Amino acid sequence: MQSQKIYFLVFVCLIFSCKKEEPKNPLLEALKSENRKISVVADSIEQHEVQIRYTKIDRLNDSIIFTDYDFQVEKNNYFYPASTVKFPAAVATLEKLNELDSLNRYSNFYVEGDSIKSNFARSIEEIFAVSDNDANNRLIEFLGFDDLNNRIRLKGLQPFRIAHRLSTINADEVTTKPLVIYLNDSTTTTSESITSKIPEQLKFNGVKKGDGFYAGDSLYEEPFDFGLKNYYPINSQHELLKRIIFPNQFPEEERFKLNKNQHEFLLHAMHTLPKNTGYNQAEYYDSYGKFFMYGDTKEPIPDYIKIYNKVGYAYGTLTDCAYIKDTKNNIDFLVTATILVNSDGVFNDDNYEYDDIGIPFLAQLGRELYDYELGRK
Repeated sequence: MQSQKIYFLVFVCLIFSCKKEEPKNPLLEALKSENRKISVVADSIEQHEVQIRYTKIDRLNDSIIFTDYDFQVEKNNYFYPASTVKFPAAVATLEKLNELDSLNRYSNFYVEGDSIKSNFARSIEEIFAVSDNDANNRLIEFLGFDDLNNRIRLKGLQPFRIAHRLSTINADEVTTKPLVIYLNDSTTTTSESITSKIPEQLKFNGVKKGDGFYAGDSLYEEPFDFGLKNYYPINSQHELLKRIIFPNQFPEEERFKLNKNQHEFLLHAMHTLPKNTGYNQAEYYDSYGKFFMYGDTKEPIPDYIKIYNKVGYAYGTLTDCAYIKDTKNNIDFLVTATILVNSDGVFNDDNYEYDDIGIPFLAQLGRELYDYELGRK
């Protein structure tokens, strides 16, 4: 009888010793931070429409294990993606070039009616180094909206919709301008215009925002309608980043068709700092396009920290989608986050709390997650 009791106690102990404690959500822990850069947002979280996805990366032999943690991520809750849409435009451009025998990323061209001569590689470098709008728009003229949207959606990245260019008078024009392409120093050819479908009104939560907006010098006291704008939610941004950083972790039909040279070029462009791409360091400091960890400082980013990312900010919304790698401490992780900083509820008034609330929040969020990673076994 006594031996049976001992066996029972041993059995119970084994059960409880093998039962793993449920892991805490690192995002929730980060948002509990007493740092004011976090707490000022956490105390009014709904007002700021915060959405965050963080991916913890573990390795076992040759396998990579992703563990995703979400905070308020909901693909049907709209936020304006701003310049983050330049990332898929760059990826789709490289994939299309890979299908053409007559062009490569160093092919020189200019948009008909424009005087700026560029090439695809330079445009992609400008997109990631300083988030150049004209560089993005040149890629749109090369792709057309339908082709761009289809290439992204076919990889399982939905919802996704690019419907306009950025900061230009012909932003909504569905027909592209032809490209004048240099076949050599003296011979050119002109591409055909591409006409895409007229975009439909988006039907998501929060497509109409705020209490008013400016159009020209006039104030309209009604919500601002984003229904015909671009749509690129957190899950689509994050999964695109995963496919680019870790393509071999996805089935072939979900990978972008980039050759090794193109892939290496893209990764290099994504993390290269403006000063290493020929831009003036005083104006384009290291964190100019890096919100996580360093966005609230103009100090140099250490050489052992590589941030592969694309930021966006417009209409009071700040977003960053990043893979952060520390080669000294041998840690890496992915994080995508968005925040709205428009306390007066009026859009197009250029009165947003980017520097006071938005960028400091994203920078500190990045540091909180980085510190969590440093403490992981």
